[in-house]
Amino acid sequence: MSRRILSNEEDALDATQDAMIAIARGLARFDGRSSFSTWCYRVATNAALDELRRRKRRPLAASDRLMAEAGSDSVLAAATDRVAGPVTDRLLMERALAQLPEDQRVAVVLRDIADLDYSEIVSVLGIPIGTVRSRIFRGRAALAEMLRPRREPGDAVTRSQRNATPPAPVETDETTP
Repeated sequence: MSRRILSNEEDALDATQDAMIAIARGLARFDGRSSFSTWCYRVATNAALDELRRRKRRPLAASDRLMAEAGSDSVLAAATDRVAGPVTDRLLMERALAQLPEDQRVAVVLRDIADLDYSEIVSVLGIPIGTVRSRIFRGRAALAEMLRPRREPGDAVTRSQRNATPPAPVETDETTP
């Protein structure tokens, strides 16, 4: 979950370690108002969000700066050339998740990847259920748009596209040249 929220393996490992330490230290304070797993997700989510804040404050290393300037497209293209199928799909999903706003990414990860129900997400994030639903809806819609295949000029047209009803012609005033 931390890796999906942070989109960076090293930062995710740091956040996971921080979460495990916080869980071990705070075990005596666990009061049982929510399930233990929900409490652990709350601690892990907070650790990931703390890591995001720390990442924003620290300067980029030279290699990270070069990677950011080169853009993730070149990295993804190189990876796509070497692997196929589920691995490529996972890389595309990771990249799309990283592009979501933080609030939407966290909600989508907790629902669709961590498989928490809405009431557990409300407990983890401490926000109203309507806000949770809205963030998940918007996050999923943004992911669907980012992951939608794009047609290139010259691509084959599918049968459903060929059979689609064309738009109605626009009537014009014949006196206009």
